[in-house]
Amino acid sequence: MSKPIHHPACFAMGTGDPLSIGGIDLPRLAHQVGQTPFFAYDRTGIFKRVQMLRFLLPKGIHLHYAIKANPMPAVVQFLATQVDGLDVASGGELGIALDTLIPRAHISFAGPGKSSHDLLMAMAAGVVLNLESEGELETVFSLSELHGYRPKVAIRVNPDFELRGSGMRMGGGAKPFGVDVERVPALVRRILASDLVFQGFHIFSGSQSLKADALIEAQKNTVDLAIRLVQESGAPLPTLNLGGGFGIPYFPGESPLELERVGDALQHLLPHLHQQLPDTQPVIELGRYLVGEAGVYVCRILDRKVSRGQTFLITDGGLHHHLAASGNFGQVIRKNYPVTIVTRKKSPPLEEVSVVGPLCTPLDLLADKMLLPRAEVGDLVVIYQSGAYGLSASPAAFLGHPPAREVLIGDLEP
Repeated sequence: MSKPIHHPACFAMGTGDPLSIGGIDLPRLAHQVGQTPFFAYDRTGIFKRVQMLRFLLPKGIHLHYAIKANPMPAVVQFLATQVDGLDVASGGELGIALDTLIPRAHISFAGPGKSSHDLLMAMAAGVVLNLESEGELETVFSLSELHGYRPKVAIRVNPDFELRGSGMRMGGGAKPFGVDVERVPALVRRILASDLVFQGFHIFSGSQSLKADALIEAQKNTVDLAIRLVQESGAPLPTLNLGGGFGIPYFPGESPLELERVGDALQHLLPHLHQQLPDTQPVIELGRYLVGEAGVYVCRILDRKVSRGQTFLITDGGLHHHLAASGNFGQVIRKNYPVTIVTRKKSPPLEEVSVVGPLCTPLDLLADKMLLPRAEVGDLVVIYQSGAYGLSASPAAFLGHPPAREVLIGDLEP
């Protein structure tokens, strides 16, 4: 059965025009960029998303951007003017964060398997290290003693619950991420007895959830767990990173997250946190939710062919640039991202086609049997919801095809 054409429900983050982004129509933007394929991110869309969060979330919450969602330096530089902190997951991302004006104490470094080089870089920079294991703490002890640094550290906690219905579960059960909750109090006491500066907990239970009820439940569980860990360890808690997990809709039938409900629940939850831990700063860390809907991926049709009754549009883009859109990045059952065609015809009829890339693999599939406007060689294919986990999450060197460009466009409205 044919899959219907669909546009993202929240494309109005930008202009609302499905054939433009950042106020520029896509054929003109392709000329401006100078090549296809390319990713384009709308500055106004990102700005509006941050402003919506500021309006609907409690005023006392700090908002951090998780750089892994989109580490393009221009995007990070812009978001650094809009958010309260940055979270990185590698030495490379740390370098990008350090080029911004975000205070070093508001940059945190998470991720299992940090090298000694990564840890030393973070110590020298004065950012917060989110410890993922007892072994990592031992390495930090050794490096701090050897080089005379007094690093700021937090503990990433592997909680005893998970985010229900999340696209990727990051907590509960055996995980490579964080310290199992039952071992955290002893680790906190070791830190307090040392010369390290304890900064708090990072408790992240899952990502890409569109269910307000599930997020509300996870946030309550996170606050209750933090209070319990403080009581068991006797530690002050300067910061509690509640994680994020806010999802965006990609596929037909999905609805946007009811952010207002999440904000209302947090408004009622924070007094409980402050009553028990009056000096604790709560943080929400978001990546995809800030940038995902503000980006498009654009490629050009190189060939149109029919094979045994099925029409294929072959483009100059593919999974080497946008692995997620091919269905090979986290999808169990492949679904089509929102896709459309920018044609030179006024009202082209719809036809069922599959859009594929130039790679010699059947995995290089950008749209499978979708109803799209009839397209010809030279027309543009546009994939929405492409602002997060696009180019940096893809095997760009695979088969040696040229890289895609990235551009940040759009002026902020006065």
